[in-house]
Amino acid sequence: MSQRLTLLCGTHRGGRASGAHKKAGHLPTEAKQAAFAELVELFKGADTAIVSDHRGLSVADLLKVRRELRAQDIQFRIIKNRLAKIAAEQAGRSELIPLLIGPTAIAIGAEDESSLAKGLLDATKPFDVEIRGAGMNGETVDAAIVKALAALPSREALLAQLAGGMASPLSTMASLFAAPLRNLGYGLTQLQEQREAAEAA
Repeated sequence: MSQRLTLLCGTHRGGRASGAHKKAGHLPTEAKQAAFAELVELFKGADTAIVSDHRGLSVADLLKVRRELRAQDIQFRIIKNRLAKIAAEQAGRSELIPLLIGPTAIAIGAEDESSLAKGLLDATKPFDVEIRGAGMNGETVDAAIVKALAALPSREALLAQLAGGMASPLSTMASLFAAPLRNLGYGLTQLQEQREAAEAA
């Protein structure tokens, strides 16, 4: 299900805040409040969010990347770190906070972690985009893990390979269907190692 792409950004103002903005009781505009609430819900609804630095993208590049990712049900947003940190805290996604430094873009969506990582890396490959890492199921992972996920087959392909290579009770198979994709990849690696060891014996 494709979701609307939006750009969460504000006007940067150098120097100190004006006296009007420092007065007690000053509230954000309704638009900012709505953007914040939307970001909180976005974080709550996504098991995985990949964080990158967008400094290598021009406006035209950004539009191209968004268009390509939108076709894969992936949102790619430019976000303000201060807003995103508060939203992540409220959404119970504090694992994202260490990644929110410098110019920040966040990718969310797709059917699984592998599709999200592969989609983002493929779309940004022609540009100088740095992947910082990701927040995944409550854990902070680095760029190396994101790139490893992008190289994995889809969840369906991994499950098919696991199911074809092991005799498991239905309860075990059910747990595999609910497992994070990276765990399925680890299980597939273990299965391959076991087979190789058996053949060598």
